[in-house]
Amino acid sequence: MSEAAALASAATYPLERIRDDFVALHQQVRDRQLVYLDSAASALKPRVVIDAVERVYGRDCANVHRGVHVLSQRATAAFEAARQTCRDFLGAASDKEIIFTRGTTESINLVAHTWGRSNLGEGDEVLLSGLEHHSNIVPWQMVCEQTGANLVVAELADDGDVPLETIKAKLSDRTKLVAMAHISNALGTVLPIADVAALAHERGAVMVVDGAQSAPHVAVDVQALGCDFYAFSGHKIYGPTGIGVLWGRTELLQAMPPYQGGGDMIRTVSFERTTYADLPAKFEAGTPNIAGAVGLGAAIDYVNGFGFEALEAHEQSLLAYGTEQLQRVPGLNLVGTAPRKVAVLSFTMKNAHPHDIGTIVDSEGIAIRTGHHCAQPVMTRFGVPATARASLGMYNSRRDIDALVKALLGVRKVFPL
Repeated sequence: MSEAAALASAATYPLERIRDDFVALHQQVRDRQLVYLDSAASALKPRVVIDAVERVYGRDCANVHRGVHVLSQRATAAFEAARQTCRDFLGAASDKEIIFTRGTTESINLVAHTWGRSNLGEGDEVLLSGLEHHSNIVPWQMVCEQTGANLVVAELADDGDVPLETIKAKLSDRTKLVAMAHISNALGTVLPIADVAALAHERGAVMVVDGAQSAPHVAVDVQALGCDFYAFSGHKIYGPTGIGVLWGRTELLQAMPPYQGGGDMIRTVSFERTTYADLPAKFEAGTPNIAGAVGLGAAIDYVNGFGFEALEAHEQSLLAYGTEQLQRVPGLNLVGTAPRKVAVLSFTMKNAHPHDIGTIVDSEGIAIRTGHHCAQPVMTRFGVPATARASLGMYNSRRDIDALVKALLGVRKVFPL
């Protein structure tokens, strides 16, 4: 999108209408109007999502798939409709490729402990990037320890990017799997996943994408990305907590062993032998998070109603404005300035620990995240114990950034240069 088109789109963006839909924004915190800048950790929920969850528990509170009574039939219909919404959202080929999980973390663990254990062996390599969240590091470390495979890392550049050439140089004939975040939660860096997937496939490797931060911010088409698995979480995309999706190619999912055993993932059970259900039930043991899935479907419908082109234009405008305004704060250093970013502003301030920054900012009713953001290798790369992070969503405004800058100038007074 051109700069002129982005400005035009931002001018017609229905920000006040969107803000009105998010109940949590209409509250006082520390006797001030809440400014919420922590969407990368967990996004707020619009009324339609809250209403959808309430409707499940208030009207259709029954288990799915196994009941013949009306409530069960209604719950099943709503649950499976949410699966279809997720299918369309990702551009998946079939409902059977949509596996409901607790979130991105469980989705990645599912792939690691089923596909990974079955396909990785001594001397094989798993390639990650230097900006990964712990949930896309630890499961692969565990599987490598169990199988004898090796973990390989494509390093971060000084601006927080992972250049494609760096990734390409780390690929080898031993690479069996590439697992990378589409977008960094700590820095906002966007990786060229389609290009990485193409390189991985040239080596015969499988491509896993952590989409926790991309699903809320950019239009996702798994066919265009060319990946083999894609995971995201409901609570990042304005939906409920405790629900997420793993998408995988049918042929890969069919070849993988079940992740958990129990009800609903079986075809037949005897004490001698169990046979497993077809996809997606094979990977959905036990009673699922029915209300969570329905709420996730409502969240996706809500976001889709505004269009990702408009959302991206709005957030990119905020990123540009926020980058400019934060650089006005004396002694503030932005961490992560890659050319391709979403609206995440990670920073440190000279003489002020990030936790102190967060505490002072909170006293002004502003919610930001401080710490290592479950990305300790990123912090190590930049030589800091932690950063402060302002992460923006569809409901944020320039007023929110102005409030943050004012609060940070207050931090400067407490911790002068």
